Amino acid sequence: MCGIVGILGKEAVAPQLVDALKRLEYRGYDSAGVATINQNKLDRRRAAGKLRNLEQLLSENPLPGTIGIGHTRWATHGIPNEINAHPHQAGNVAAVHNGIIENFRELREELTAKGHKFETETDTETVVHLIHDEMQAGKRPIEAVSAVLGRLEGAFSLAIIFGGEEDLMIGARRGSPLAVGHGDGEMYLGSDSFALAPFTDEVTYLEEGDWVVLTRRTATFYNEDNMHVERQATTALASANIVDKGNYKHFMEKEIHEQPEVIQHTLAHYVDFANGTVRFKGKLPFDFASLNRISLSACGTAYYAGVVAKYWFEKLARIPVDMDVASEFRYREMPMQENGLALFISQSGETADTLASLRYCKQEGQHIASIVNVPESTIARESDVIFPTLAGAEIGVASTKAFTCQLSVLLALAIMAGRARGTISAGEEQAYVKALSELPKFIRQALKADNTIADLAHELSKVKHVLYLGRGTNFPLAMEGALKLKEISYIHAEGYAAGELKHGPIALIDETMPVVVIAPDDSYYDKTVSNMQEVAARDGRIILITDESGAKKNALEDSTTIVMPTVPDVIAPIVFALPVQMLAYYTANFMGTDVDQPRNLAKSVTVE
Repeated sequence: MCGIVGILGKEAVAPQLVDALKRLEYRGYDSAGVATINQNKLDRRRAAGKLRNLEQLLSENPLPGTIGIGHTRWATHGIPNEINAHPHQAGNVAAVHNGIIENFRELREELTAKGHKFETETDTETVVHLIHDEMQAGKRPIEAVSAVLGRLEGAFSLAIIFGGEEDLMIGARRGSPLAVGHGDGEMYLGSDSFALAPFTDEVTYLEEGDWVVLTRRTATFYNEDNMHVERQATTALASANIVDKGNYKHFMEKEIHEQPEVIQHTLAHYVDFANGTVRFKGKLPFDFASLNRISLSACGTAYYAGVVAKYWFEKLARIPVDMDVASEFRYREMPMQENGLALFISQSGETADTLASLRYCKQEGQHIASIVNVPESTIARESDVIFPTLAGAEIGVASTKAFTCQLSVLLALAIMAGRARGTISAGEEQAYVKALSELPKFIRQALKADNTIADLAHELSKVKHVLYLGRGTNFPLAMEGALKLKEISYIHAEGYAAGELKHGPIALIDETMPVVVIAPDDSYYDKTVSNMQEVAARDGRIILITDESGAKKNALEDSTTIVMPTVPDVIAPIVFALPVQMLAYYTANFMGTDVDQPRNLAKSVTVE
């Protein structure tokens, strides 16, 4: 969500802080700021809106100093303006914060009674006043932070600096990720390794409840009980060049077109194409053959990947699957069967609700596996086994290549499970592997429809509401298509199972309502056509996404057709994800919205 960067450096850090924050723009934000210490004096600059506003402010009023913290904020408490922007300051204490302090109101009332004056509506300002209060009582900075951390409730990561202390920075993490970067006589803090990549690839990730005291040459770690602990440094995989859009207008467009390549990379990790088998490079801590149940949990687009996977696992492996939105699952107190697999899907590996669900399932004795795009993430580290997606850094908030890579991994796992359980034969496995081997080719063919989709999107950009319909695995694709359109174009859209049309949504159909129907020529096609006819009878505007055979069968003269390649049914959801992504992208592009950083959204949702 929000982004944190801290630098204990040798040169002026304000420009470096801003450059590092640019790498975190993909998380989403509505204000930004930096604070430094120069000649023992603490000073800061903050601005509402995009980082260019902060850059302009710094060019007019530079901020010297070789130690500093920076932040991009996504508003939770208080409107997005300069006053509420981070860093927050009280006396000689400044801090930046990701997350939510749940008990800030009680703490604020206590501090107000002591005479503290608050300038903002934020929960974060309470933290700096608490630390300042402890220091006024005679505690040194490290002692003050230690005392305050134990009083905070909620999820947070913090970076804190102190006027008069030019070789001291403190970081803390509870429920929200934070990493230390090690340099040569320099030290760094960051929300993730992407922010730190230009400076160092030697990174130590704070574990849950950890806090760290940094100088330019040391990093001293403490756990939540304030006991000194050792944390191992690792080599981060993040590239320093991830922010290059190349010749594309937006990151989202670039990431859509990267899908043939990244899917190929991902499949190579799971599929032996020469022998026609699916295998995992490593030892599984469970046996698919003996599992009683799979519990899938995820949020947003990753949730829809899980809904598609439910069809695959139940059909190919004949194993019952529960699919839950993580924000609901974590509170359901679901009874878990012995020898069950809990499988979590997250692009960032830091999704707060998904992580909370994982921890519940771990307490319930489940095998824990995760599908993540960031192997150093918290969800990955807390899993028994990870199934990585090799999508590379996804900068656009609206997920595209991460989604299709998640689907690719999930299908490979469903095939592996089916083979292990004896529900598919060796010959069937080879047929499925052949389909997977052709997937990048089919994705490239699907991308050729971009001009047709762009022309259609020009008209779609003029409407206010859109309905998406699908059956089988195309039903979750309908929901994903509607989500994509909502996310980046701000057009209201809903996805439904086509069979549910007569159970309510048909009341919305008139000549102003476009209806996107996802219907390759499969076993559901004829039934879906009957739903299309019901829409046509009410003057609805039909946009049919189908294959060549389905297009030939379509007898509705007033419909618009987007033709995809003819593909095996099992991989159709992956291929047909492309047109719904492109339809959303080109519609938003025509409307002039901020495609990569849509309003109110964040790439990595690390708070409830």
